[in-house]
Amino acid sequence: MAKSLKSLIVAAFALAVSLTVHADSANLAEAFRVNLPVGIPSELWSYFVPKDNPLTSAKVELGRQLFFDKRLSADGSISCASCHDPQKAFADGRKVSEGVGGRTGERNSPSILNAMFNSGQFWDGRAETLEDQAILPLINPAEMGDQTHSQVIERLEKIPEYTTAFREAFGSRVTIESIGKAIAAFERTLVSANSPFDRYMAGDRSAMSEAAIRGSIVFRTRGRCTQCHSINQAYPFFSDQIYRNTGVAAGHSEFNNLTAKAMSLGKADASSPKFAELSRLDGASELGRFLVTGNALDLGAFRTPSLRNVELTAPYFHNGSAATLADVVKFYVQGGNDNPMRAWELMAVDLTDEEQSDLVEFLKSLTSDDARRNDSR
Repeated sequence: MAKSLKSLIVAAFALAVSLTVHADSANLAEAFRVNLPVGIPSELWSYFVPKDNPLTSAKVELGRQLFFDKRLSADGSISCASCHDPQKAFADGRKVSEGVGGRTGERNSPSILNAMFNSGQFWDGRAETLEDQAILPLINPAEMGDQTHSQVIERLEKIPEYTTAFREAFGSRVTIESIGKAIAAFERTLVSANSPFDRYMAGDRSAMSEAAIRGSIVFRTRGRCTQCHSINQAYPFFSDQIYRNTGVAAGHSEFNNLTAKAMSLGKADASSPKFAELSRLDGASELGRFLVTGNALDLGAFRTPSLRNVELTAPYFHNGSAATLADVVKFYVQGGNDNPMRAWELMAVDLTDEEQSDLVEFLKSLTSDDARRNDSR
């Protein structure tokens, strides 16, 4: 499915009163039963399970084993769970992720709870699906090491338990496609809701504190938060899944120089030598979605993240530059960092200290019971 089409589907969920479900979605749900929490419609979950990768018990269990197995990395030190820790709401609590040999990446590791509902994966949407996303860290030198997919496959094929598990799940030997499908199947079971906000919306008026209720009003009105973090029961993830420049990237010392070089390329072809040269420059990661599309309108743009469980996933922003939720609120109260490509929706808002504090309390009300219970901090 093309990125643009998938984004339209996400938008349709945000606007729709009811959902049109694929004819076989019920069968997909029956193949592996997921106990969905209060707040996530079963029809929505079923819709986002792809036809070419229906969930089965064998596939989900294989994906779970792979997700936690450090043998997928080149030196046996890093697993998917190293950056997506169940005890940290499937994030890692670092400013930027850390891979083999202590190598650091350039972006904050986002939670993968509810990632199946994203319009694209990674902060810049460079992966279309969970299946695509799952296999890219395997060959990233800063994540799982300087290795090839073939080397990963060869290593797994030497483990009898895995050769048996892949035959049971896919009826075939280990392939990079089946690795991606198994991990993605497990990740589609990582859904999260049943927060105080969800129970409040379901009719329990005691579920949220008075401060959180006041904060929800600020969130919907003068705070203008719903310009990007939309509230909708049909698509209940507090994100419109759009890529925007909010000015976070502009805080990098090289951002202006990088954007000038990017603009000089015109409508860049992401496969061109000049584009590749730009992407290797110091700080080029801050160019965001531009590195995927080559479109100048995407300079410094990153996907609007979900706010569910945001209380547990500090630090914040794509580069981990905001330490606390209060810092995030202050950043947006001032209208973000000014730069020529900043999203038009952003503007300074006049909120009192109490209103800002109430906003933080509302954001905390989006923490699910399970995520809070599993949090180790």
